[in-house]
Amino acid sequence: MVEKTPIDLTMDRLSVNNILKIQQLTNELEFERATSIFLRIRKEAKEDPFLSEVRNHLKKLIKNYEGKHWYDEKQISEGQVKENDLAEKLVRDENAFIHKRKKLIRKKLKEFSLNQNDLARILGHHKGYMSELINGLRPFSKEDIIIVHRLLKLEFEDLIPPFIPQKRATQIKNVLKKLPASNAKLKKQDLENAL
Repeated sequence: MVEKTPIDLTMDRLSVNNILKIQQLTNELEFERATSIFLRIRKEAKEDPFLSEVRNHLKKLIKNYEGKHWYDEKQISEGQVKENDLAEKLVRDENAFIHKRKKLIRKKLKEFSLNQNDLARILGHHKGYMSELINGLRPFSKEDIIIVHRLLKLEFEDLIPPFIPQKRATQIKNVLKKLPASNAKLKKQDLENAL
């Protein structure tokens, strides 16, 4: 298997290969992502010992986070509820993107008389690793994205998640405010998918 650098750093902490290293979830977005991954790998975990271990670890992380942040209804703030609502929306958007990308890749593979195992071989990955990429459990590397783009004639915007990390979006916005000659601005919709 070829080792690659992931381009989707917004989700890298919760990519399958990193989950077992996590000691605790740190915010609502990680909590929602962990919950989503926990549900998505339900079937695969029955047959794959590694994913079973990942799922069990996620279960502990989720339970600990809920116990610390959501156990006492009186302590839940309006801000916490808003943060959770935003996190839920972002995770839904991420999942919708992953689902759309998966369908497009499979459709194009079929058009070119290829299957997912063929694509795994082309990219230099094992079958299980390819499945994790397709299902959004691991991020595609920059090289993988370029090869899939050229091979299957898919647009980059259909392959690369369009999400900007919130910290980065704020930093960009602050810098743009300080550039008086610039007309470049981030619109509200550009920030809606900030993670």
